[in-house]
Order: sequence, then structure tokens, then C-alpha cells
Amino acid sequence: MADRDACATMFLAGTDWAGATRGPLAGDASNRRYERLRHPGTGETAVLMDAPPEKGEDIRPFTRIARHLCKIGLSAPRILAEDAEHGFLLIEDLGDDLYARVVRATPERETLLYEAAIDVLLTLHKAPLPALDAYDAALMTDLAALAYSKYRDGIEGRADGEDRFRSLFLDICAKHAPEEPVLIQRDYHAENLLWLPDRDGPARVGLLDFQDAMAGHPAYDLVSLLQDARRDVSPELQEAMIARYLSGSSQQPDAFRAAYAVLGTQRNLRILGVFARLGREFGKPHYIDLIPRVWNHLMQDLDHPALAPVADLLRDTLPAPTPDNLKCLKTT
Repeated sequence: MADRDACATMFLAGTDWAGATRGPLAGDASNRRYERLRHPGTGETAVLMDAPPEKGEDIRPFTRIARHLCKIGLSAPRILAEDAEHGFLLIEDLGDDLYARVVRATPERETLLYEAAIDVLLTLHKAPLPALDAYDAALMTDLAALAYSKYRDGIEGRADGEDRFRSLFLDICAKHAPEEPVLIQRDYHAENLLWLPDRDGPARVGLLDFQDAMAGHPAYDLVSLLQDARRDVSPELQEAMIARYLSGSSQQPDAFRAAYAVLGTQRNLRILGVFARLGREFGKPHYIDLIPRVWNHLMQDLDHPALAPVADLLRDTLPAPTPDNLKCLKTT
């Protein structure tokens, strides 16, 4: 860490922020580290991202997507300085008003905030698509199968049933959630969105954690927002926001709702596996506590007719997140 601190100081010395005071900011599930800087002359703030290349981090996807989002009028952080070789990035500070915090403090604003988040997606999905890898049926199936290899295996020590699931789910994804030419951010939820009420329209939503963006189906980020692993979104609000998206897009409602359920299933299966891995392999047991909510989302998605080929298989072969099963996932 000391070496990274020294490198960060050298990076900042080549910018207008040399001598800035530095304080820690909360991180995420990655190897990235964040600090808030305060300029010694102006008092303005900025954020320093420390993304060690030796730990597999790469700032270039973030900077490329950030510039694209800003270009189409959305509020990704502006890039102030960058050093891709050493993994340092200085970006605009969009503040601390995460959606999750704002809604908790002023629940009467929940609908307003979510409407703005839907408008961001409508703007994004009408914009030209930059060159991105495809979030296609094969990749979606591979990631959904983490529910077997990480979640089920972590509880029961076995992952049988995975091959049959893969075969069936691949066809479901290809049929109901084909890749469409829109940018999906893939982590679009209340802990990654900031409320910026002094801005106008969709720019009122500050965007974070979009460096893993891919080309995929427009329902994906809607699922990420409304089937949030970290907070409850009421069925009424979920339905109202789906309706808002449909009214502003050219999507056919029945097909879109089928895709929404399929992508919800895919995303929630992947999250079961990812959270289980974070708990067992990376010593982050707090993610295990979120699994029951993810499981409930999954069970609701499986009620849609599009999931009929795998619904019974998943209900029969994946263990429910009982207290004893969750305890297994916290044991390394």
C-alpha cells in the first residue's frame, strides 16, 4: 500500500491537484481504491481512483465509457487526469447523494428519482452504440451457471444439474433476450446512482461503476435497477417504471416483459454465484446477507411462462437460502 501511496502522490504531482488533502472513500467489490481530494487553492473536490494493474485492474474501459456517456449528455464523472500504465485516474466528484441514501432520508422522492433513472436508460438506448463486446446468450448462460458452481457447490459440495440447465437456458436466452444494439452498464442500481438535482433532465442522475459495459438487451439495466440486490423496490414502483420505459421506447410490451423475466433470472442466478464466491473465497460475508432478497427476485422471475423450461429444474436443484445454508457460505 505504501508503494501505491507514493505512486499516487507522484501522479498527482503532475496535475493541478498536487498538494491536495486526501481522505478515503468507500470502495466496492473490486481491487480499486478511492480517495476524495480537496484542492488547496479553490476548495473544490475530486476523486482519485487507484486501480492496480498488477491486480488485474484497467482504467481504460472506465475512461472510454465515461467519455461516451458525457458526450450523449449524461452525468458520468468527467476525466480530469489519467495514467493508464500505473492505474491512476482523477475524476469529477459527483458527491455523496447516492440514490439509496436519498430515498432512505426522503422516501417521498423515490418515484421522482426512479423516473429520472428510467429517463437515463431511454436516452442511453437511443444513442449510437460504441464498440463493445456482446452480452450474448452463451455468456449469459456461463454467468448464470455460477449459481451451481459457486452457490450450490458452496452449500452442498456439488453442482450436478448444471449441464442440463445450461442446455435449456441457452435456448431461452437466445429466444427471449437476444442481443440488441444498446449499451448495458450491468451494475445500474441505487448504490451506483447519484442524485444531482441542480442539473436538468437525465443529467440529474450521476453514473458510477459502468466500466464493465457491454452490448446487450435494453431490459438488462432495468432489471438491475428494479430487482435491486441491496434494497427493496415495491411491485407497484417496479411496474410503474417498466410502464414508463415502454411508453418512451419502441419495445413490444409482451416480448419486453418476457425478456425482463429472463434477464432477471440470468442476473439473479449470476449474483447468487458471485455473492457466494465473495463470501467464501474473498472473506466478504456481508454479501451473503443479501442473498435472500436475490433469491426472492429469482423465484418471482421463474413464474413467467418464458422460464417454464427451467423453472422446476432450478427450484428442485438449487438450495434455498436458509440460515444454515447461508452459514455454509460464510465458512471459508
